[in-house]
Amino acid sequence: MTVSPFDHPLLSSLLGDEETARHFSVEAEIAAMLAFERALAEADAENGIIGRDAAAAIVAALFSFRPDTGLLRDGVAKDGVMVPELVRQIRAAVGEPHGASVHLGATSQDVIDTALVLRLKFLVEHLGLLLTENIVRLSALDERFGGRALNGMTRMRPAIPIRVLDRVAAWLAPLLRHQQRLSDQSARLLVVQFGGAAGTLEKLGGKGPAVRAALAAKLGLADAPQWQSQRDALADFTGWLSLVTGGLGKFGQDVALMAQDGAGIELSGGGGSSAMPHKQNPVKAEALVALARFNATQLSGMHQALVHEQERSGAAWTLEWLLLPQMVVATAAALRLAAELAAQIKDLGQ
Repeated sequence: MTVSPFDHPLLSSLLGDEETARHFSVEAEIAAMLAFERALAEADAENGIIGRDAAAAIVAALFSFRPDTGLLRDGVAKDGVMVPELVRQIRAAVGEPHGASVHLGATSQDVIDTALVLRLKFLVEHLGLLLTENIVRLSALDERFGGRALNGMTRMRPAIPIRVLDRVAAWLAPLLRHQQRLSDQSARLLVVQFGGAAGTLEKLGGKGPAVRAALAAKLGLADAPQWQSQRDALADFTGWLSLVTGGLGKFGQDVALMAQDGAGIELSGGGGSSAMPHKQNPVKAEALVALARFNATQLSGMHQALVHEQERSGAAWTLEWLLLPQMVVATAAALRLAAELAAQIKDLGQ
């Protein structure tokens, strides 16, 4: 039993995406956090914050380190985040005299936010590939059926004759714009977060920017000033997620309406009914509409999470954790379903 359909053992076959969900697993999050601590130790050593022997000891310990997740769970219940307990365990694994050099200059939010961005880097690539697949599938429909006639519908009523290419263009053009939007957003989204206790890197003195730049380079992220209470890049990204699912929802809604009376479309592999064996329900099209409405609803919550009080908010940060993973999975699922639905269109137009 789960509280989310996205990782439900049954519903996730329709509404989930395994590749996306994998990057939101506990294992993936901890691996990203350990990558942060390893890169930080190396960056600190390169800039004379800690000794090179300390960095070598930390890197060696992290190679075989496996955290006690039971204690991490207890730590979250107490501290609200796992990082204090995780750092305690890493320091114990490193031992004396170098354990105190672990995590030097960083705070919990640096670890959590950068670990999120590291995983989003993989997910942006995954979503981009799924988006490209949809563009290819819809372009193929245009090539096969674009010149055929179709009844144009405005306000749910017959209007004038159009061609299939006119309707396909309304499905395809937004996806092409979303490709460009994702490219533009990635430069702002895929950046390191490193600010220390209150965003000032006070423990590193004048070497803070140099350590941050080295840390970013080692993690394969762009360097940027701390953004711990500035969440607009994440909100912008979730806006993109909602735009994508909204466009795919329009595709699903159109297909469902066209399939309602078989006017101008023939689908293969529809869903069955327990009471009416003759029916073929447009399941994927319906799911696209639901996922579009889901993301549109969650987006308002991500905009609420922009309101970080002073230098750090526990409440707004926690709200992000509740919303962002589900929105990413919903978008990946929608992209997968839309590509499958496009492949099910056997005939289109007249």
